[in-house]
Amino acid sequence: MSAPRLCNDGSARPPRLEVHQALWGMIGIPGASPAAGGTPGAPDWPLEEQLARIAAAGFTGVLGSIPAPADRPRWRALLAEHRLAFGAMAFPARPEDLDPVLHAARDFGAAYVNAQVMDGFVVGEAAVALLGALDERARAAGIPFFVETHRGRVTQDLLRTVDYVRQLPDLRLTLDLSHYAVAGEFPGPSPAVEAAFGALLPRAGSLHARVSNGEQVQVDAGDGSRGPAVHFRRWWTEAMRQWRATAGPGGILPFVPELGPPGYAITRPEGGEVSDRWAQALVLADLGRRCWEESAG
Repeated sequence: MSAPRLCNDGSARPPRLEVHQALWGMIGIPGASPAAGGTPGAPDWPLEEQLARIAAAGFTGVLGSIPAPADRPRWRALLAEHRLAFGAMAFPARPEDLDPVLHAARDFGAAYVNAQVMDGFVVGEAAVALLGALDERARAAGIPFFVETHRGRVTQDLLRTVDYVRQLPDLRLTLDLSHYAVAGEFPGPSPAVEAAFGALLPRAGSLHARVSNGEQVQVDAGDGSRGPAVHFRRWWTEAMRQWRATAGPGGILPFVPELGPPGYAITRPEGGEVSDRWAQALVLADLGRRCWEESAG
């Protein structure tokens, strides 16, 4: 069996964007975000409420770890009730580490597997071999597979990742450009940044939405009309335009707001987050939809 390189529902529908929410980003939202209906120190929303709120806000899927076998019937029922797709997380350090995730993803009906490949000290030929072997396993399992651009992982460094994708012409990525903005300490474009991103944007199989100012990995994007969010919007739009060029009928591009809890989220000395994380997730979701519209031009 050969996996599709992109997410695809097998329909004749035109290629489309789907906006999913990272379940990791739901951790601690009530306590951190009184404006979202929580109170300081309150427990996380239960799964039922999380998925209900995610669906009510217009998301069409979630990204998270595959639940334990005993919990899967409950998860399947809730996802079906709210018509939410599911993307599965993986953290392989060796090719064989991916096999149980691929098996579980097929059993659970995951739309794709998103992998943070361990770790940042694997470089050069060893990294290329690892990424290639992981991709081969996913293709054999028949599941779309995307390697996330992430610090502390094989893809830690922007330039080495550019080198990897040039050696692996079929590899698809989950692009989270915030990691490279903060790791490279650049708040916006430069000729070198544009050239490096230009090699990665056509490889997007999914996009993670977070805005960095070059000093912090996760800053408030406001309404997306100013500051570093403007550059991220342009990069997302170009990645979507490139994705459209390779997607066929039934193609799906997941766009995932992924605003993490502290210490990704900036906090005040007295406690609590500087930003309303849930409100910002909704802003990013809307920006993704607007970028999609712009990418059609």
